[in-house]
Amino acid sequence: MHHEHQQIGTAAAKLADRLPYSMMLVVANAVSLHGGREPSVVRQAILQSLPTPDFRDVTADFIDKWQNHATSVGPEAVAVALVTAAKCEHDHRNEENVEIVWTGPEPADTRFRHTEQAILEVVNTAANRLTIVSYAVYRIPRIRDALIAAASRGVCIKLIVETPNRIEGQGEYNCLLALGSNVASACKVYYWPQENRAKDDNGKIGILHVKCAVADGKRMFLSSANFTEYAFTINMELGLLVTGGKLPNQVERHFERLISTGQLVEI
Repeated sequence: MHHEHQQIGTAAAKLADRLPYSMMLVVANAVSLHGGREPSVVRQAILQSLPTPDFRDVTADFIDKWQNHATSVGPEAVAVALVTAAKCEHDHRNEENVEIVWTGPEPADTRFRHTEQAILEVVNTAANRLTIVSYAVYRIPRIRDALIAAASRGVCIKLIVETPNRIEGQGEYNCLLALGSNVASACKVYYWPQENRAKDDNGKIGILHVKCAVADGKRMFLSSANFTEYAFTINMELGLLVTGGKLPNQVERHFERLISTGQLVEI
């Protein structure tokens, strides 16, 4: 019994990490209302209470754990676990800390976080998921080594780069070559296909100009800086390091939706 309650508590905390607070309360209410019925009916009723496929997918995993591995835990106890996990995660996300990240001239009375240090903090603290987005990637040995180390400890890395092929009329280089085969093989690498991009009246297509890194939906680096040697050393770059709050999770989920809808395609 004790072990099964632990399993439900762990599963509820994992679900709270993926669902908004309001959706966690919806799931808890559905469990309380329908939990005493046949398992298949319970599953259907709970999933039907959720508005989107991604919410239903992660909730289905929770229901499977409950119905297959913690059957002795009743619906009221499960509902309490869900509400408790939701409240804890909600409070955690609201404990937001924002720091300025900078590369460039620095007067004596000003001290900001350095760009490369902020990126390394995000990468090195990732425990489960890491999303990296950059237009340009070039000569970043410490970031490259940190990505390989993250992959070796089991972090699922999504790397989103500008298209690996040259766009006519632009002088970009191949991001995958710049990263090296070790990084490319350790990550799921995505790009924005040209056919998915908007064009202006002259036929010029848009570019992927985002520069960010998000770890576990809890810590985010967002900056003007590409992942390049110049951005870490001689450029003037300004960004933010956000820890806690809801913004990191929102950005992570946004890129997950771009992947699931086919806007971004795996290489």
